[in-house]
Amino acid sequence: MPATALVWFRRDLRVHDHPALVAAHRECDRVVPVFVLDRRLLDGRFPSPNRAWFLHGSLAELRVALRERGADLVVREGRPEEELPALAAEVGATRAYFASDVSPFATARDRRAEAALARGGLEVHRRSGLFVADIGAVRTKDGRPHSVFSPFHRAWKVAPRREVHGAPRRLAFPAGVDPGSLPAPPRPEAGDPLPPGERAGRERMTAWLRSGLDRYHDRNDLLAGGTSELSPYLHFGCISPRELEQRARDHGGRGASAFTRQLAWRDFYAHVLLHFPGNARHSFRREFDALEWEHDEAGLDAWREGRTGFPVVDAAMRQLLTRGWMHNRGRLIVGSFLTKDLHLDWRHGEAHFMRHLLCGDEAQNNGNWQWIASVGVDPAPYYRRMYNPVLQQRRHDPDGEYVRRWLPELRRVPDAKLAEPRTMTPEEQAAAGCVIGEDYPAPIVDHKRERERAMARYAAVRDRR
Repeated sequence: MPATALVWFRRDLRVHDHPALVAAHRECDRVVPVFVLDRRLLDGRFPSPNRAWFLHGSLAELRVALRERGADLVVREGRPEEELPALAAEVGATRAYFASDVSPFATARDRRAEAALARGGLEVHRRSGLFVADIGAVRTKDGRPHSVFSPFHRAWKVAPRREVHGAPRRLAFPAGVDPGSLPAPPRPEAGDPLPPGERAGRERMTAWLRSGLDRYHDRNDLLAGGTSELSPYLHFGCISPRELEQRARDHGGRGASAFTRQLAWRDFYAHVLLHFPGNARHSFRREFDALEWEHDEAGLDAWREGRTGFPVVDAAMRQLLTRGWMHNRGRLIVGSFLTKDLHLDWRHGEAHFMRHLLCGDEAQNNGNWQWIASVGVDPAPYYRRMYNPVLQQRRHDPDGEYVRRWLPELRRVPDAKLAEPRTMTPEEQAAAGCVIGEDYPAPIVDHKRERERAMARYAAVRDRR
């Protein structure tokens, strides 16, 4: 009897280099691609209109790509452990294929769905597809999971790699299946978000490999440019991390080496959350759960809205609100400012980023926030991750291009005063059309003083151990 397979799409919304789709295509006669719209994805712990919009656009484009290949994307709404067995019974499927994921929500969901499919008599086949390497198999020499990046990176570089696949040219799809419909597209909060979908992702990837990769080593920390902006497409699987790594390695050079190291960081944080799921709720270094955070709603709002009086912080926060994306260096600067200058709990930052980031990935976001707050894996002395926003701006936005783009009220401020506009004389403020306290806020804190306070707070936890 001809075999029919379900291919359950989740965070792998593409047809190129899709291991589960390729395996089902090769091993079965008919393939039924399916996406289950689980409301918990949209209304759960970290709801995000931006990601809901990007997801919808990516699904619509995936449906077109599958139809061009003779199939369709079947959309069902509900819980996967209920909808997948029902669809399998409807189409006579005997196998199901999907890619493994790492978050506590995803692993629990997948266990329930796998058990329900097995009870329905289906063979369930998990495949890779969301990460470069098999992150569950990258271990220390004595078999433990990694909690420090450098040894993980060394092991990751030599870990086996799977084959990179092309997109299937034709897919056999059973007749008479109701594909269902996508809901109406939601409105994003971002005013100018990156475009969704595999096509936009592959175009950006190709352009980046052609014209950006060679300079990445030298330019990746420049706030006005130098990075790929591929993270939303990696998060939703519109492009394959494995294909991206292979193409970067084939390109070669210092830029490729530095860039693939960033892909290793992505795999590292996924590895950490897989093995330490409690990190989703508490600090990896549990002693730092005793840190005394302040409660300052006015300061938190100023940070969220980009009106702290520190231009590089405000520019990065406004970029996030407008684009649904922020440069990685900006993420570190604003993270340090929230936790070490405002002394606010890193989880406020985690939640704000998860609301607005198109690439809001639980593993990456949680890992990076714990890193900059000095409470997570890959530990370093806390004083090394206390960033002076003035020095950071001068170093990473030396000509002011980034700050002036996102803070138009500062466009006419002289270069010498751009990192500290409060130091302008009244005459300079008038000439720049920027009166401090009216057109742009004065700094809400004194960085030097707050750094000393942060040092004392962290030292108090250290001394209690």
